[in-house]
Amino acid sequence: MNVLVAREDERLGHVFHVDSFDLYSARARGVFCRQAAEVLGLAEELVARDLGRVLMVCEERAEDVIRQAQAPEEQAVVLSEAERDRALELLRAPDLIERVAGDFGAVGVVGERANCLVGYLAAVSRKLDRPLAVIVQSTSAAGKSALQDAVLSMVPEEERVSFSAMTGQSLFYMGESDLAHKVLAVSEEEGAERASYALKLLQSEGELSIASTGKDGTTGRLVTHTYKVRGPVSIFLTMTAVDVDEELLNRCLVLSVDEDRDQTRAIHRRQRERETLKGLVAERERRAVLKVHQDAQRLLEPVAVVNPFATSLSFSDTRTRTRRDHVKYLTLIRAIALLHQHQRPRKSAVVDGQPVSYIEATREDVVLANRLAHRVLGRSLDELPPGTRRLLDRLEQLVAAAAGELGVSRERVRFTRRELREQLSWGDTQLKVHLARLVTLELVHAHRGAHGQFVYELAWDRGQAVDGALLPGLIDPDQPATEHDYDSDRSGSEADRSGLGRSPVGGRSASGRPATNGADPSSVGRSDRSSGEETPNGLSPTSSSPAAEPVTVTAVGG
Repeated sequence: MNVLVAREDERLGHVFHVDSFDLYSARARGVFCRQAAEVLGLAEELVARDLGRVLMVCEERAEDVIRQAQAPEEQAVVLSEAERDRALELLRAPDLIERVAGDFGAVGVVGERANCLVGYLAAVSRKLDRPLAVIVQSTSAAGKSALQDAVLSMVPEEERVSFSAMTGQSLFYMGESDLAHKVLAVSEEEGAERASYALKLLQSEGELSIASTGKDGTTGRLVTHTYKVRGPVSIFLTMTAVDVDEELLNRCLVLSVDEDRDQTRAIHRRQRERETLKGLVAERERRAVLKVHQDAQRLLEPVAVVNPFATSLSFSDTRTRTRRDHVKYLTLIRAIALLHQHQRPRKSAVVDGQPVSYIEATREDVVLANRLAHRVLGRSLDELPPGTRRLLDRLEQLVAAAAGELGVSRERVRFTRRELREQLSWGDTQLKVHLARLVTLELVHAHRGAHGQFVYELAWDRGQAVDGALLPGLIDPDQPATEHDYDSDRSGSEADRSGLGRSPVGGRSASGRPATNGADPSSVGRSDRSSGEETPNGLSPTSSSPAAEPVTVTAVGG
């Protein structure tokens, strides 16, 4: 630092001393004080005292600069009367949810109604104390980034933070309130891989804190500094991985993009329309729609939400992970009510001696949350990833069609990977990954065919399992939960028999053993899986007699 000291002397006139040195170095300060005192004809203690005052002023100025640099930039947006009226007209519309879903189509999203609504509500939930987090999962080029970008485009710019990638410690050193009640979006899960630990903590704990060592500005000694980043924050991620990190999956809603052929055709039609005059006009309208939604979200306040139906609701309790999924379900209801806050009367209550304003969720909010939960949480609780579930559903359709056309039972239909690629128009790697998972879970059986080729048999029946898009346990809010919430297709504990659940273990009895429940032994089991012997685990052996050889079908599709 350059330091100059000067004084007016009656005999010598203007006298000064200037030097460049490290102001934090005690040795350099001592040398400067001695030299300055000698030149100016002053006591060294007097120069040292004044130099100390200069050092303290510099410290205060530096702290002010750092504080201003770390403070979030205020971007207060003032709406005009016309903008405010248009935003309130949207928020007060009786068909608000339908308007939101329709506007996603106006901004360029094809289909994906449920995914768009869930994404929009997750963005609105940033104003709650426990926001929702979203992962958009699909194969490459399926449209996951387009879906996320459409949702983010309806969030005000000052309330969203987007990154292409993040380092492992980047979140810890952000401003303390830089992320509070905002949407944090990362383009690809790989870009946030090193920051995944911080993202998980931020989602579950609502804040981050880290202790880091650094030098003390005065003494130069190593000291511990604490950095905090406060939430809550709504997190959006996109990913192409089939297997999602279980810890991340527990904390997020997983949205699966529609990859069917009909959806691809619809997207192609929309892409061609963009090149026409109609597309040019639609682009202008798109900007107006986005402006209305951004202004509408600016008018949403972080008001408390009370759910009067909470004690009457139920939720699936078959797995421990539903402890977190249940919170997502309740938060989804709160987000729907929060979006409708301009249609609900404000009520007040006294909590700890302080008045608290709140709104109440309605039955319609719960019904909508149930419908969305079936589509989103039902698939999250499914043991199969969305891509694998789609393959299983398509296999069931193709095998059923082939069995009906050839007049054989489903168990005798065989198919190869090549035939599936031709029927489904899937890539080899994509099909190999999902088919291998079905084989591992024994939903598809692999057999050695001619010339060492593998042929496959579908061992799953739609009637034996709950659909992956169904979330059992949800009830209408007007119907209180009973003591035992059995599935609708099963009888109670007092009935003679229950409905179909898991597939039976051991299709046929061994020789000499009577069939159970009075069933005819010859009618139980599968034509290509009976040998009259029983394996130690109770399953029928896989070898078959010549009379029960399966029929190899060379074409699965009809």
